[in-house]
Amino acid sequence: MIETLRRPAAVPLLIIVLCLGALGSAFASQYWGGLQPCVLCVYQRYAYGAALACGVLALVLLRSGRGRQAFVGLAGLCFLAGAAIAFFHVGVEHKWWEGTAACHAPALDPNASAEDMMHQLLDQPFVACDVVPWSLFGLSMAGYNVLASLAFAALCFVSLRLGTRASRERDDDLQQHA
Repeated sequence: MIETLRRPAAVPLLIIVLCLGALGSAFASQYWGGLQPCVLCVYQRYAYGAALACGVLALVLLRSGRGRQAFVGLAGLCFLAGAAIAFFHVGVEHKWWEGTAACHAPALDPNASAEDMMHQLLDQPFVACDVVPWSLFGLSMAGYNVLASLAFAALCFVSLRLGTRASRERDDDLQQHA
């Protein structure tokens, strides 16, 4: 496994595959499973989208070792941001703290008629952030996303560490042969 992480294209490709898998499962649960996302769920998808872009750019910059490493590092930071958003979401689900303003039902115009209020409510799709629509072994999707995002970030940072070590070893070899 460690030797695989040292290959220049392996980590960017792995980032791309992991992001596509995470986003694919999120969209599949929404469109095929009927689980509509709340605003915090959508924010977590943005983190995967940003990490996906970093993975693609790292793959494009494969020949440029430092450029590739910079985007792998940025992908790791995107995964950490996603883990933070997911952890915040878990806290909202468990009522440890309040969610964002967008997590609450939309405000209605108190001067509106009952019919207008009904149209306002029906015209605005809303999913509460503190409701757990699905869980497995006591963990919600946001809980699993905390674990996955942390693991993906660790993968990025370990690969950077291995890449830096391999770079130093190559430099040392070149100095010895010079």
